[in-house]
Amino acid sequence: EHRFPAAVEDAYVALQWVMDNAGDVNGDPERVAVVGESAGGNLAAVVSQIARDRGDPMPVHQVLVYPVAQMISDSTPSYETYANAVPLNREAMHWFIQRYLQEPEDANDPYASPLLADDLSGLPGATVITAEIDPLRSEGEAYAVRLQEAGVDVTYQNFPGVTHEFFGMGAVLPEARDAV
Repeated sequence: EHRFPAAVEDAYVALQWVMDNAGDVNGDPERVAVVGESAGGNLAAVVSQIARDRGDPMPVHQVLVYPVAQMISDSTPSYETYANAVPLNREAMHWFIQRYLQEPEDANDPYASPLLADDLSGLPGATVITAEIDPLRSEGEAYAVRLQEAGVDVTYQNFPGVTHEFFGMGAVLPEARDAV
């Protein structure tokens, strides 16, 4: 309904509310982390970048589970290999991206495609999790590498033999229980 950058701004406002009010709800603003899967992983990465860029309070950690790290290319190795994967494939990603962005050029905005940010230094530490059978695997891995190159403390783990969305399948997949 509301296209980019609406979700980004909403997520950022929510993060800042938590940072500003954590103490009022028996929380600790020094222990706030952001976590997201897929498009949520994109938002978790982006709100961390925005907080740094605006000089606002940042989360202490970001957990990015098979994040959408870029929206400009579907020719990464994992996009090529898993173009027809289930449950997420190239056609589905095209559909999602067309409905998320206002204009195709928005894909070049680092707040839509965090992998495209010129500078990733100064961001919170990150845990990046990818699934082998996922068109997003290559971009998640590339984002983890770029974060490390920028001096960010990163833990990266790819889970072999599982698909996009495996993280929420703890009741049936041992890999999902291990990831959590």
